[in-house]
Amino acid sequence: MSIKLDVTFPEWAEFLFKPARIKCAHGGRGSGKSWAFARALIALAVSQPVRILCTREVQKSIKDSVKRLLDDQIEAMGLESAFDSLETEIRGRNGSLILFSGLSNQTADSIKSYEGIDVCWIEEAQSITKKSLDILTPTIRKDDSEIWITFNPLLDTDEVWRRYVENPPPGAVVKQVNWSDNPWFPQVLEQEREHCKLTDKESYDNIWEGKCRPTVVGAIWAREVENLMAQGRYRPMEYDPMLQVHTVWDLGWADSMTIGFVQRAASEVRLIDYIEGSFRTLEDYVKDIKTRPWNWGNDWIPHDGRARDFKSGMSTEEMLKKLGRNPMIVPQIGVEEGIKATRLVIPRLWMNSNTCAQPLEHMKRYRRTINPQTNQPGPPLHDEHSHCGDMIRYLAVVIDQITNEAYTAPHVSVPVVDSTIGY
Repeated sequence: MSIKLDVTFPEWAEFLFKPARIKCAHGGRGSGKSWAFARALIALAVSQPVRILCTREVQKSIKDSVKRLLDDQIEAMGLESAFDSLETEIRGRNGSLILFSGLSNQTADSIKSYEGIDVCWIEEAQSITKKSLDILTPTIRKDDSEIWITFNPLLDTDEVWRRYVENPPPGAVVKQVNWSDNPWFPQVLEQEREHCKLTDKESYDNIWEGKCRPTVVGAIWAREVENLMAQGRYRPMEYDPMLQVHTVWDLGWADSMTIGFVQRAASEVRLIDYIEGSFRTLEDYVKDIKTRPWNWGNDWIPHDGRARDFKSGMSTEEMLKKLGRNPMIVPQIGVEEGIKATRLVIPRLWMNSNTCAQPLEHMKRYRRTINPQTNQPGPPLHDEHSHCGDMIRYLAVVIDQITNEAYTAPHVSVPVVDSTIGY
């Protein structure tokens, strides 16, 4: 059955109909990126039998996918008779197949079933992790296969921004498209855009003009981190042998263990190195630390460092002492007080750009939970960024105790009992 299409597209979408391994469109709200990509895929699927995978980082159910968008475009294009839309996939009468899947739970083995894909569309790609892209990209290996990517930028450190915008691979076609590139930009969105421009200038450039944010929305130390970057305090730094190096820890096993290496020069606080890992023993971390031939101070660990492990019967504090370190316990002052203290310390903080990209990234993304009923912020969100955020809090709590003098145990007066005095 021959089907004649009479479908219009914005001018920028012309590249979707020319061969390219990578086709990427990024920009702000109202550009019509998703709409154009969906229509182009439907046009391709009706013109020839193809296998299409629509994916994103997290897809807990089919409702999280772009299936509804594709179904709507099939109807808008008058192609209902050419497709059968099932619960979890769309089948073309000509043999085309459109599948939907999340990437976060995929492994190198589980994703092998997608090796025969002709086109993979990654939607909301700003959330895609390096791990997911590293697994997916070589899987889409069929001759002349293509990877299509759409996203609204978040941070310039997001993997998709680095990989496809800052350093696009050979043969990639990457376009920035915004509301001004959409000839059908609706009036209702124009009203929203103008209102945002007047009332939320900090968000406007990201939401509508597709520019990267300095930190995620709701980041706890957003302004402080933005100032750190603007003032050039994230730059290459060297270890100063005249200053002691103190370590600050957030303890973890399956969750991340984070260790910051800190020097202090007068009021200046320098984060010169950083370790992050999981499923590593204390012996392994200490061995890693000792590869740095530095002038060592104290090792600051949180209060749970005194809790004994049920397997070894020893606490982290005791084990570090046994391994030749000098552990100290961070005082408990409460999370919110620690956050406040950190606001005062970050303006004094310098970070080594050669070794501290990870902690900077975590600080950009350290944010609060939001109550879905009240929309009110709560305590810090426990995620992959919170462990480093906690380490930075501990640093702020002990900053006045980080010195360049050798540690001396406090003198404790013990009363002497005269054993000669009896009954």
